[in-house]
Amino acid sequence: MKPQPEAVNPAELAELSLRVIARAKFPMLATVDEDQPRLRPVSPVGNDGFTIYVASLRGSNKTLEIEACP
Repeated sequence: MKPQPEAVNPAELAELSLRVIARAKFPMLATVDEDQPRLRPVSPVGNDGFTIYVASLRGSNKTLEIEACP
């Protein structure tokens, strides 16, 4: 029998999502390198609700990819 996910109360969704954000030790950011998708780790430095701030070196590929395709 295939496991079934638990139902989520829509009223609790925002709180549950913010808990996931707070616990994420290795969040990933999807970028595009020319026509190739990339999934790259980021270093979270803070958040304001659902706005998440990350740090990256100015010359890193992910920074260049975000500048090229925000």
